[in-house]
Amino acid sequence: MIKRFYGIFGLLLLLSCGNNSTKPTAEKEPLPNIIIIYTDDLGYGDLGVYGGKIPTPNIDKLAKEGLIHTNAYATSATCTPSRYSMLTGEYAWRQKGRGVAQGNASSIIQPGTQTLPSILQKAGYQTAVIGKWHLGLGGEQGPDWNGKITPGPLEIGFNYSFLIPATGDRVPCVFVENHHVVDLDPTDPITVNYSKKIGDWPTGKENPELLTTPYSHGHDMTIVNGVSRIGYMTGGKKALWRDEDFADVLLEKSQHFISKNKNNPFFLYFSTHDIHVPRIAHERFQGATDFGPRGDVIVQLDWTVGALVSHLQALNLDKNTLIIFTSDNGPVLDDGYVDYSKERISNHSPSAGLRGGKYSAFEAGTKVPTIVRWPGKIPSGITSDVLVSQIDFLASFAAYTGQSIHKGQAIDSENHWNTLIGGQDQARQGMVQEAISNVLSYISSDGYKYIPPSKGAKMVPWGPTIETGFSEIEQLYDLKNDPYETKNIASKHPDIVQKLRNTLNQIKQQH
Repeated sequence: MIKRFYGIFGLLLLLSCGNNSTKPTAEKEPLPNIIIIYTDDLGYGDLGVYGGKIPTPNIDKLAKEGLIHTNAYATSATCTPSRYSMLTGEYAWRQKGRGVAQGNASSIIQPGTQTLPSILQKAGYQTAVIGKWHLGLGGEQGPDWNGKITPGPLEIGFNYSFLIPATGDRVPCVFVENHHVVDLDPTDPITVNYSKKIGDWPTGKENPELLTTPYSHGHDMTIVNGVSRIGYMTGGKKALWRDEDFADVLLEKSQHFISKNKNNPFFLYFSTHDIHVPRIAHERFQGATDFGPRGDVIVQLDWTVGALVSHLQALNLDKNTLIIFTSDNGPVLDDGYVDYSKERISNHSPSAGLRGGKYSAFEAGTKVPTIVRWPGKIPSGITSDVLVSQIDFLASFAAYTGQSIHKGQAIDSENHWNTLIGGQDQARQGMVQEAISNVLSYISSDGYKYIPPSKGAKMVPWGPTIETGFSEIEQLYDLKNDPYETKNIASKHPDIVQKLRNTLNQIKQQH
């Protein structure tokens, strides 16, 4: 349901956008610039406009000038699978090797795969990815950190890339620009290993006295910038990043890309590090909130969004730029470092009361804040509760720009362009959601959620205090009347259970 009257212009726009055709859905007009701001681990309740207590005035303004989705989902409760699905239009679980990637994993998206950037590139866009990648780099043996790193983003549709190659808590702790590590000294080559210690660099486990951010679980290996990481590395000292500079560096690279392409349609996949661990804000944001480092990096994220929009306005690009702001999965407090996020959470609810969190099959795992702003095209101040999935970005933008999807590609993506920009078209019939341990659930368009039996642990087993949603019995929830998943009604509705079980099994068998 869409709240607020559109007016004649908005109504005509929505009617003109069509439904599930792969033909162009708009009259010939200048292609809009497109920016997807893909945040990391930001919960459904972390923003002010979704009820959060941490100040996010710039993101709230983005929402007030556009559309707030209240029923939007990532495809997975962890980052690599959700990013894969969003960029390829295919559920990550369809093939092994698409789980959370190690820092030295080989490319998960292979050249020849049709992707969101390749679709837009063909439509005439200059395309860039800036920020966290975590989809692997290089061939079967992984990336050559000391040489040309390929294949990567440039081989699957991006014209430019500036990457945190995996995550901030994984080695190697260097930036990769296009095909090479930034500022690498060839006389100090990088070595990376995820199975055994290499070299003589100190580790968190052996040298905790050197840490400025102590680890709580699973992050006790090589120390870089006072933080122990997942994995071991040596070399590349000149190229090492400083965590405090992430937001500034990524913003600067994004602004430069926008300025360079101000006379061309561009697509920017801006993949922030915030608010993933380690949560180390720039010095000017440290202590900005009473919620500890997690609150500080949310404020830093909000500043980044404001600065990006201001740059568009300064170049007179604001009105012709469509911005999608969303997250890769749900929230987590203690995710491996002692940053007092749990102790200082106060009255702020990162999940807005939803059950579970990152890693979980429950709603907080994949239900994410999603804001769409397009001045003059999407009326301001509207809210939609129509079902939306990030996996449909590819088919929707393909339809809008008049691009075809090749047979066998993007097999799970559907054109819901009209829904994405606030229309009341026919929603998805349902979608598959992925939790840890490859546990899949199914949400139908009428609000029923089915979680099949699983023998997995009831709580995330390695540290975070989060319910997995796993049970040895089937679960059915009526999300429209019970959004917090408090009552398992499977035994009362065996017909619905059977229908959703069969649907999930049919989707799993599709190729």
